[in-house]
Amino acid sequence: MGDVTDCTVLVCGGGNAAQVVTGLLATRYKTIAVSFFADEAAKWKAALGRDNFELTVEGAAVKKIVSKPADITNDPKVAKDADVIILAVPSFAHGEYFEKFAPYMKRGCIVGVMPARSGGDILFAAKLGDKAKDMVFVGFETLPWACRFSEWGRKATILGTKNSILAAVTPPSAKAKALGTLQGLLGVFPLIIESPNNLGISLRNPGMVVHPGVMYGRWGPSWDGKPKAEKPLFYQGVDKGTEDVLLGMTEEVQAVCRKMEKLVPGLSLKDACTLKQWYIDCYDGQMSDTSTLQACMNTNKAYNGLTHPCTGQPGSFMPDLKYRYLAEDVPTGLCFAKGLAEILGIPTPTIDKVLVWAQGHIGLEIMVNGKMKGKDLSKTRAPQGVGITTKDQFIKLAKLQGKSGGLLAKLSWCCA
Repeated sequence: MGDVTDCTVLVCGGGNAAQVVTGLLATRYKTIAVSFFADEAAKWKAALGRDNFELTVEGAAVKKIVSKPADITNDPKVAKDADVIILAVPSFAHGEYFEKFAPYMKRGCIVGVMPARSGGDILFAAKLGDKAKDMVFVGFETLPWACRFSEWGRKATILGTKNSILAAVTPPSAKAKALGTLQGLLGVFPLIIESPNNLGISLRNPGMVVHPGVMYGRWGPSWDGKPKAEKPLFYQGVDKGTEDVLLGMTEEVQAVCRKMEKLVPGLSLKDACTLKQWYIDCYDGQMSDTSTLQACMNTNKAYNGLTHPCTGQPGSFMPDLKYRYLAEDVPTGLCFAKGLAEILGIPTPTIDKVLVWAQGHIGLEIMVNGKMKGKDLSKTRAPQGVGITTKDQFIKLAKLQGKSGGLLAKLSWCCA
């Protein structure tokens, strides 16, 4: 930073979230929007022209904010001046941004990823190589807001702001500055709550279980292949068979958590809770029945009317099996959990059957003969996709720390 009041922020992406972040931060700091997707940056720049960007904040005392980004570009060289880089792009694009920014990033740059999904820190370390040790990675569990653009490139709306969000910092020694900086950028809300490590954020990821699991439960082997007259309810339509699939998946993820905590002294994965506990934590008061996981999902008012992604017309709907619930949540979520489980020697029969079914629909070869060795593994967040095949390698690249404060890589003898 050139002055104590200076902060140059890059906001990556061109969708709802990226436009909201850009509009919010540009009111006070030098904010540059960056998009590598096709000609999105040029289109956004042309759409805005000489005008200010207009951001509406529903429910706020100051309901309208106007600002102007310093630039909108697809040039990765702007990373040389960035104090903070915020990624608000789909998780499948994270690697491209890390790779293109890497040659230009300056020491101490804070990289906040909203949301990081699973294995974001591992991907970051792999793409930056030795340079990663001089950077700060902050993985967020989710986006800070529910938002949408009302006029693409010119106007957007924050529909609601979360009370709090979890975030983890790698390396933990940088957490005070990193979380303080990002809280200052976001404002009073949402409150950023520190999670002990990015592995906890990765294994907490509810989307990697809920989305593929519910899709499998509805459209997997039990489906007769015939069209539906109406789009089935997604969350509120979960039946006992689908609940069993979800419980099997979340129990297998929990087995990974417990094995890692046993292998690595002082490691806390407290935030990587069961799926049912996640619902209780996040939707308390919005569910009329929390006796079972199925009941949590079926009675959650926040899910009223949400249906399965489908194609077709009323009276003849078919599932959209290339929707992001499979196309994104399997490669950037479920593959991480499965890959780590395989390294740890933990059987995952439920995850396996969901993953094998899903990979056929999204056109990727991930698992072959029950192992994570498919030709498309590098397109996923599986540790094996970046060459990690042992416990020692995983601990080192994840830069895990325990309560003793030392790098757990130094304790790799525990993983023998």
